[in-house]
Amino acid sequence: MMRFHVLILACTTLTFAACGSPAPEEVESETVVPVTVEHAQTGSIRASIHATGMVAPAPGADLMVVAPEPARIAEMPKAEGDRVAEGDVLVRFEIPSTVAEVARQRAEVERAHAQLDNARAAQTRARELFERGIAARKEVEDADRNIADAQAAGAQAQAALAAAETTVARATVRAPFSGVIARRMHNPGDVVEAVAGDPVLRLVDPRRLEVAASIPIADVGRVRVGAAAHLVGGGAAALKVVSRPAAVEQGTASVPVRLAFASPANPLPVGTPVQVNIDAEEHTGVVVVRSVAIVREGEDTFVFVATGDKAERRPVMLGLADEMRAEVTSGITAGDPVIVEGQAGLPDGAAIVVADKP
Repeated sequence: MMRFHVLILACTTLTFAACGSPAPEEVESETVVPVTVEHAQTGSIRASIHATGMVAPAPGADLMVVAPEPARIAEMPKAEGDRVAEGDVLVRFEIPSTVAEVARQRAEVERAHAQLDNARAAQTRARELFERGIAARKEVEDADRNIADAQAAGAQAQAALAAAETTVARATVRAPFSGVIARRMHNPGDVVEAVAGDPVLRLVDPRRLEVAASIPIADVGRVRVGAAAHLVGGGAAALKVVSRPAAVEQGTASVPVRLAFASPANPLPVGTPVQVNIDAEEHTGVVVVRSVAIVREGEDTFVFVATGDKAERRPVMLGLADEMRAEVTSGITAGDPVIVEGQAGLPDGAAIVVADKP
């Protein structure tokens, strides 16, 4: 009996010990995300139109030399890359047929002059004989007609001589403007054809270069002549729109736009492909934030606003945007602390700590 009571006492003691111990507490932990915020501001923003293009000479700043007739190149004093002054000889062609043609036409002119002199002398004799009653009126009329024919023949010969001399003059090509030899396709001694597909050399004025760009047809109305633009990268050279088409053909997807460099000191050679941004419409007095603050998920666009120690997700509507900022038309107001760093993957209501307050 004593042994039985001892066992009961031991069990009771264990039971009381178990019931008297405190239950373990459930501890919830939440990760605090460090973020950087910037206040949304009221300001101005201008849209830009992105386009691709190529550096090209402006109208009148490009010359492609082609032989006036099939000929042999007698002289090309300038090498590729050489600078050329206005009036310098670019190419001298050797066209033997033109020299012979000039000589022949000069002989024709002299022959026509002699015929005219003979016709005038005959006319004088015929009139004297008619006045003395020896010659008939028909002889005077024939003499007058011979003078007219001789004058016409002389004018025709003179025109042919001028044409031949013009051809000879074209055998020597001089620079119509100062520039640089952009390319030489032939060398002295080469025989060339008088066709555009067989050019001899190309002269370009590097001070008068521009960008020939193409923009989508939907953006034509947003581009105005005189609008500022700049190259994307490459020193962001300043440009200005100098022309856009007044009309486009139906079904055209893109249209050409010409942009002049603001400074003639352009380091890019002809043919360089470039990207340009053209200034378009401007909105003033609007709420703007940095583009990095915008979060997109599918068709939804939103930002996170720091509210105390929590991140509040706010859907927003956007307006214009440039390379660095975006216009917010609804969802936030100027002065709201918008998270610009640390918002990636952040859930609504997440705990945050502002690492760098503005």
